[in-house]
Amino acid sequence: MSGTTTVAPIRDGDAARLDHHLQTSSRTFALTIPLLHEPTRSEVTVAYLLFRIADSLEDSTRWSRPQKLTELERLARFLERPSEDEAAALARRWAADPPLEHAGYVDLLSDLPTVMHAAGALSRQAWDLIAAHTIRTCRAMATFVAREERGVLSLRDLDDLRAYCYAVAGIVGEMLTELFLLGRGPWRRIAPQIRRDATVFGEGLQLVNIIKDRARDANEGRHYLPKGIGGDEVLGLARRDLEAAARYCVRLERARADRGIVAFTALPVLLARATLDRVERAGAGAKLTRDEVTDITNRLRAALDRGAVAPLMRPA
Repeated sequence: MSGTTTVAPIRDGDAARLDHHLQTSSRTFALTIPLLHEPTRSEVTVAYLLFRIADSLEDSTRWSRPQKLTELERLARFLERPSEDEAAALARRWAADPPLEHAGYVDLLSDLPTVMHAAGALSRQAWDLIAAHTIRTCRAMATFVAREERGVLSLRDLDDLRAYCYAVAGIVGEMLTELFLLGRGPWRRIAPQIRRDATVFGEGLQLVNIIKDRARDANEGRHYLPKGIGGDEVLGLARRDLEAAARYCVRLERARADRGIVAFTALPVLLARATLDRVERAGAGAKLTRDEVTDITNRLRAALDRGAVAPLMRPA
Protein backbone atom coordinates (compact mmCIF):
# COMPACT_ATOMS: atom_id res chain seq x y z
CA MET A 1 0.00 0.00 0.00
CA SER A 2 1.76 3.11 -1.19
CA GLY A 3 1.28 6.40 -2.99
CA THR A 4 -0.79 9.50 -2.32
CA THR A 5 -3.94 8.66 -4.28
CA THR A 6 -5.79 5.48 -5.16
CA VAL A 7 -3.00 3.39 -6.67
CA ALA A 8 -5.26 1.07 -8.67
CA PRO A 9 -8.99 0.68 -9.16
CA ILE A 10 -10.65 -1.90 -6.97
CA ARG A 11 -11.35 -4.99 -9.08
CA ASP A 12 -14.94 -5.22 -10.33
CA GLY A 13 -15.43 -8.52 -8.52
CA ASP A 14 -14.12 -7.07 -5.26
CA ALA A 15 -16.27 -3.95 -5.63
CA ALA A 16 -19.36 -6.10 -6.15
CA ARG A 17 -18.56 -8.15 -3.04
CA LEU A 18 -18.03 -5.01 -0.95
CA ASP A 19 -21.34 -3.56 -2.14
CA HIS A 20 -23.01 -6.87 -1.24
CA HIS A 21 -21.57 -6.68 2.27
CA LEU A 22 -22.83 -3.12 2.67
CA GLN A 23 -26.32 -4.20 1.68
CA THR A 24 -26.37 -7.12 4.13
CA SER A 25 -24.72 -5.42 7.11
CA SER A 26 -25.99 -1.84 7.27
CA ARG A 27 -29.18 -0.24 6.07
CA THR A 28 -27.83 3.26 6.67
CA PHE A 29 -24.33 2.88 5.23
CA ALA A 30 -25.75 1.07 2.20
CA LEU A 31 -27.68 4.30 1.54
CA THR A 32 -24.97 6.81 2.34
CA ILE A 33 -21.67 5.38 1.06
CA PRO A 34 -22.83 5.37 -2.60
CA LEU A 35 -23.32 9.15 -2.27
CA LEU A 36 -19.55 9.59 -1.97
CA HIS A 37 -17.19 10.17 -4.88
CA GLU A 38 -13.94 8.33 -5.43
CA PRO A 39 -11.49 7.84 -3.85
CA THR A 40 -13.46 8.61 -0.68
CA ARG A 41 -16.16 6.05 -1.49
CA SER A 42 -13.67 3.18 -1.62
CA GLU A 43 -11.85 4.42 1.48
CA VAL A 44 -15.03 4.67 3.54
CA THR A 45 -16.32 1.33 2.26
CA VAL A 46 -13.19 -0.50 3.39
CA ALA A 47 -13.16 1.41 6.68
CA TYR A 48 -16.82 0.68 7.44
CA LEU A 49 -16.45 -3.03 6.72
CA LEU A 50 -13.40 -3.36 8.96
CA PHE A 51 -15.22 -1.55 11.77
CA ARG A 52 -18.22 -3.84 11.17
CA ILE A 53 -15.93 -6.85 11.59
CA ALA A 54 -14.64 -5.44 14.89
CA ASP A 55 -18.24 -4.79 16.01
CA SER A 56 -19.17 -8.38 15.17
CA LEU A 57 -16.37 -9.72 17.36
CA GLU A 58 -17.35 -7.41 20.23
CA ASP A 59 -21.08 -8.14 19.87
CA SER A 60 -20.59 -11.92 19.86
CA THR A 61 -23.47 -13.86 21.37
CA ARG A 62 -21.71 -17.24 20.98
CA TRP A 63 -18.23 -16.68 22.35
CA SER A 64 -16.97 -16.46 25.91
CA ARG A 65 -15.47 -13.23 27.22
CA PRO A 66 -11.87 -14.55 26.90
CA GLN A 67 -12.51 -15.60 23.30
CA LYS A 68 -13.93 -12.19 22.38
CA LEU A 69 -10.88 -10.51 23.90
CA THR A 70 -8.56 -12.86 22.04
CA GLU A 71 -10.21 -12.27 18.67
CA LEU A 72 -10.33 -8.48 19.06
CA GLU A 73 -6.61 -8.51 19.80
CA ARG A 74 -5.97 -10.86 16.86
CA LEU A 75 -7.70 -8.38 14.56
CA ALA A 76 -5.74 -5.45 16.00
CA ARG A 77 -2.40 -7.21 15.58
CA PHE A 78 -3.32 -8.30 12.07
CA LEU A 79 -4.06 -4.70 11.09
CA GLU A 80 -0.68 -3.63 12.48
CA ARG A 81 1.04 -6.00 10.04
CA PRO A 82 -1.51 -7.32 7.51
CA SER A 83 -0.71 -10.21 5.19
CA GLU A 84 -2.72 -12.28 2.73
CA ASP A 85 -1.98 -15.49 4.61
CA GLU A 86 -3.15 -14.09 7.94
CA ALA A 87 -6.29 -12.59 6.38
CA ALA A 88 -7.18 -16.02 4.99
CA ALA A 89 -6.39 -17.70 8.32
CA LEU A 90 -8.62 -15.30 10.27
CA ALA A 91 -11.44 -15.72 7.76
CA ARG A 92 -11.27 -19.51 8.08
CA ARG A 93 -11.15 -19.26 11.86
CA TRP A 94 -14.24 -17.04 12.08
CA ALA A 95 -16.16 -19.06 9.47
CA ALA A 96 -15.53 -22.27 11.41
CA ASP A 97 -16.61 -20.72 14.71
CA PRO A 98 -18.69 -17.61 13.98
CA PRO A 99 -19.25 -15.15 16.82
CA LEU A 100 -22.95 -14.62 16.12
CA GLU A 101 -25.89 -15.85 14.06
CA HIS A 102 -26.35 -12.86 11.71
CA ALA A 103 -25.82 -14.32 8.22
CA GLY A 104 -24.63 -11.04 6.71
CA TYR A 105 -22.01 -10.48 9.39
CA VAL A 106 -20.77 -14.07 9.19
CA ASP A 107 -20.46 -13.75 5.41
CA LEU A 108 -18.42 -10.57 5.85
CA LEU A 109 -16.12 -12.17 8.43
CA SER A 110 -15.40 -15.03 6.07
CA ASP A 111 -14.60 -12.57 3.28
CA LEU A 112 -11.85 -10.62 5.08
CA PRO A 113 -9.36 -11.39 2.25
CA THR A 114 -11.56 -9.53 -0.26
CA VAL A 115 -11.82 -6.51 2.05
CA MET A 116 -8.05 -6.48 2.47
CA HIS A 117 -7.46 -6.88 -1.28
CA ALA A 118 -9.60 -3.79 -1.80
CA ALA A 119 -7.62 -2.02 0.93
CA GLY A 120 -4.52 -2.59 -1.18
CA ALA A 121 -5.96 -0.23 -3.81
CA LEU A 122 -6.12 2.68 -1.36
CA SER A 123 -3.48 5.35 -0.87
CA ARG A 124 -0.97 4.75 1.88
CA GLN A 125 -2.25 7.79 3.79
CA ALA A 126 -5.84 6.53 3.69
CA TRP A 127 -4.90 3.00 4.73
CA ASP A 128 -2.75 4.23 7.61
CA LEU A 129 -5.70 6.25 8.93
CA ILE A 130 -8.13 3.36 8.57
CA ALA A 131 -5.81 0.81 10.18
CA ALA A 132 -4.83 3.07 13.10
CA HIS A 133 -8.42 3.96 13.98
CA THR A 134 -9.68 0.38 13.62
CA ILE A 135 -6.91 -0.82 15.93
CA ARG A 136 -7.90 1.87 18.43
CA THR A 137 -11.53 0.80 18.39
CA CYS A 138 -10.64 -2.90 18.78
CA ARG A 139 -8.67 -2.19 21.92
CA ALA A 140 -11.19 0.32 23.27
CA MET A 141 -13.98 -2.23 22.75
CA ALA A 142 -11.89 -4.80 24.61
CA THR A 143 -11.89 -2.65 27.75
CA PHE A 144 -15.69 -2.98 27.87
CA VAL A 145 -15.74 -6.68 26.94
CA ALA A 146 -13.33 -7.28 29.85
CA ARG A 147 -16.00 -5.94 32.23
CA GLU A 148 -18.73 -8.36 31.11
CA GLU A 149 -20.08 -10.73 33.73
CA ARG A 150 -21.66 -13.92 32.41
CA GLY A 151 -21.89 -12.30 29.00
CA VAL A 152 -23.68 -9.21 30.31
CA LEU A 153 -22.35 -5.66 30.01
CA SER A 154 -23.86 -3.00 32.25
CA LEU A 155 -22.79 0.63 32.02
CA ARG A 156 -22.49 2.55 35.27
CA ASP A 157 -23.49 6.12 34.51
CA LEU A 158 -23.72 8.73 31.79
CA ASP A 159 -19.95 9.19 31.60
CA ASP A 160 -19.55 5.43 31.17
CA LEU A 161 -22.15 5.45 28.42
CA ARG A 162 -20.30 8.25 26.63
CA ALA A 163 -17.01 6.37 26.97
CA TYR A 164 -18.63 3.33 25.38
CA CYS A 165 -20.07 5.44 22.55
CA TYR A 166 -16.61 6.86 21.94
CA ALA A 167 -15.10 3.38 21.69
CA VAL A 168 -17.59 2.13 19.12
CA ALA A 169 -18.62 5.30 17.25
CA GLY A 170 -16.69 8.41 18.31
CA ILE A 171 -13.48 6.93 16.88
CA VAL A 172 -15.38 6.30 13.64
CA GLY A 173 -16.30 9.99 13.50
CA GLU A 174 -12.68 10.96 14.01
CA MET A 175 -11.48 8.59 11.29
CA LEU A 176 -14.07 9.73 8.75
CA THR A 177 -13.18 13.36 9.37
CA GLU A 178 -9.51 12.66 8.68
CA LEU A 179 -10.40 10.79 5.49
CA PHE A 180 -12.56 13.72 4.37
CA LEU A 181 -9.69 16.15 4.97
CA LEU A 182 -7.09 13.99 3.25
CA GLY A 183 -5.50 15.98 0.43
CA ARG A 184 -8.24 18.60 0.32
CA GLY A 185 -6.56 21.97 0.73
CA PRO A 186 -9.35 24.43 -0.17
CA TRP A 187 -11.56 23.67 2.83
CA ARG A 188 -9.01 22.48 5.34
CA ARG A 189 -9.55 25.83 7.09
CA ILE A 190 -12.58 24.32 8.83
CA ALA A 191 -10.56 21.34 10.07
CA PRO A 192 -10.43 22.50 13.72
CA GLN A 193 -14.22 22.96 13.86
CA ILE A 194 -15.20 19.66 12.27
CA ARG A 195 -12.56 17.76 14.24
CA ARG A 196 -14.09 19.19 17.41
CA ASP A 197 -17.57 17.96 16.47
CA ALA A 198 -16.49 14.60 14.99
CA THR A 199 -16.64 12.67 18.27
CA VAL A 200 -20.10 13.86 19.32
CA PHE A 201 -21.33 13.25 15.76
CA GLY A 202 -20.51 9.57 16.20
CA GLU A 203 -21.81 9.60 19.76
CA GLY A 204 -25.15 11.02 18.67
CA LEU A 205 -25.73 8.37 16.01
CA GLN A 206 -24.76 5.62 18.46
CA LEU A 207 -27.09 6.96 21.14
CA VAL A 208 -29.98 6.89 18.69
CA ASN A 209 -29.25 3.22 17.97
CA ILE A 210 -29.05 2.47 21.70
CA ILE A 211 -32.35 4.23 22.40
CA LYS A 212 -34.07 2.55 19.46
CA ASP A 213 -32.70 -0.96 20.10
CA ARG A 214 -32.66 -1.02 23.90
CA ALA A 215 -35.22 -3.84 24.25
CA ARG A 216 -33.42 -6.12 21.79
CA ASP A 217 -30.02 -5.33 23.31
CA ALA A 218 -31.32 -6.17 26.78
CA ASN A 219 -32.50 -9.57 25.53
CA GLU A 220 -28.95 -10.22 24.29
CA GLY A 221 -27.34 -9.19 27.59
CA ARG A 222 -26.31 -5.63 26.74
CA HIS A 223 -27.59 -2.85 29.00
CA TYR A 224 -26.31 0.38 27.55
CA LEU A 225 -28.73 2.63 29.42
CA PRO A 226 -27.30 2.89 32.95
CA LYS A 227 -29.57 2.27 35.91
CA GLY A 228 -30.67 5.50 37.53
CA ILE A 229 -30.32 7.50 34.32
CA GLY A 230 -33.65 8.60 32.93
CA GLY A 231 -34.50 8.03 29.31
CA ASP A 232 -35.16 11.76 28.91
CA GLU A 233 -31.58 12.55 29.94
CA VAL A 234 -30.14 10.21 27.31
CA LEU A 235 -32.63 11.46 24.73
CA GLY A 236 -31.61 15.05 25.47
CA LEU A 237 -27.93 14.18 25.07
CA ALA A 238 -28.65 12.50 21.74
CA ARG A 239 -30.52 15.57 20.49
CA ARG A 240 -27.68 17.90 21.54
CA ASP A 241 -25.19 15.64 19.79
CA LEU A 242 -27.27 15.69 16.62
CA GLU A 243 -27.31 19.50 16.74
CA ALA A 244 -23.50 19.41 16.74
CA ALA A 245 -23.61 16.90 13.88
CA ALA A 246 -25.88 19.25 11.94
CA ARG A 247 -23.37 22.08 12.46
CA TYR A 248 -20.67 19.78 11.11
CA CYS A 249 -22.66 19.29 7.90
CA VAL A 250 -23.46 22.97 7.50
CA ARG A 251 -19.78 23.89 7.90
CA LEU A 252 -18.91 21.46 5.12
CA GLU A 253 -21.50 22.99 2.79
CA ARG A 254 -20.45 26.57 3.56
CA ALA A 255 -16.81 25.67 2.94
CA ARG A 256 -17.83 24.26 -0.46
CA ALA A 257 -16.89 20.72 0.39
CA ASP A 258 -17.52 17.95 -2.09
CA ARG A 259 -21.26 17.37 -2.55
CA GLY A 260 -20.87 13.66 -1.87
CA ILE A 261 -19.30 14.29 1.53
CA VAL A 262 -22.02 16.79 2.48
CA ALA A 263 -24.71 14.27 1.46
CA PHE A 264 -22.97 11.38 3.24
CA THR A 265 -22.81 13.29 6.53
CA ALA A 266 -26.21 14.99 6.34
CA LEU A 267 -28.39 11.97 5.56
CA PRO A 268 -27.60 9.98 8.75
CA VAL A 269 -28.32 13.07 10.87
CA LEU A 270 -31.71 13.57 9.23
CA LEU A 271 -32.56 9.87 9.58
CA ALA A 272 -31.42 9.79 13.22
CA ARG A 273 -33.47 12.85 14.09
CA ALA A 274 -36.58 11.36 12.48
CA THR A 275 -35.93 8.04 14.25
CA LEU A 276 -35.79 9.78 17.64
CA ASP A 277 -39.10 11.46 16.88
CA ARG A 278 -40.62 8.10 15.98
CA VAL A 279 -39.27 6.36 19.10
CA GLU A 280 -40.63 9.16 21.30
CA ARG A 281 -44.07 8.59 19.82
CA ALA A 282 -44.12 4.81 19.43
CA GLY A 283 -41.52 3.46 21.86
CA ALA A 284 -38.34 1.40 21.57
CA GLY A 285 -38.00 -0.69 18.44
CA ALA A 286 -39.90 1.76 16.24
CA LYS A 287 -38.31 2.29 12.84
CA LEU A 288 -38.77 4.59 9.90
CA THR A 289 -40.68 3.15 6.96
CA ARG A 290 -39.05 2.76 3.56
CA ASP A 291 -41.28 5.57 2.23
CA GLU A 292 -40.16 7.88 5.04
CA VAL A 293 -36.50 7.16 4.30
CA THR A 294 -37.12 7.84 0.61
CA ASP A 295 -38.86 11.13 1.41
CA ILE A 296 -35.96 12.30 3.62
CA THR A 297 -33.45 11.31 0.95
CA ASN A 298 -35.37 13.19 -1.73
CA ARG A 299 -35.63 16.32 0.43
CA LEU A 300 -31.88 16.22 1.02
CA ARG A 301 -31.20 15.79 -2.70
CA ALA A 302 -33.37 18.82 -3.48
CA ALA A 303 -31.56 20.88 -0.81
CA LEU A 304 -28.19 19.88 -2.26
CA ASP A 305 -29.35 20.93 -5.72
CA ARG A 306 -30.25 24.36 -4.32
CA GLY A 307 -27.02 24.60 -2.32
CA ALA A 308 -29.20 25.09 0.76
CA VAL A 309 -28.65 22.18 3.14
CA ALA A 310 -28.40 24.48 6.17
CA PRO A 311 -32.18 25.15 6.52
CA LEU A 312 -32.88 21.41 6.30
CA MET A 313 -30.46 20.69 9.12
CA ARG A 314 -32.23 22.97 11.60
CA PRO A 315 -34.34 21.12 14.19
CA ALA A 316 -38.05 21.18 13.39
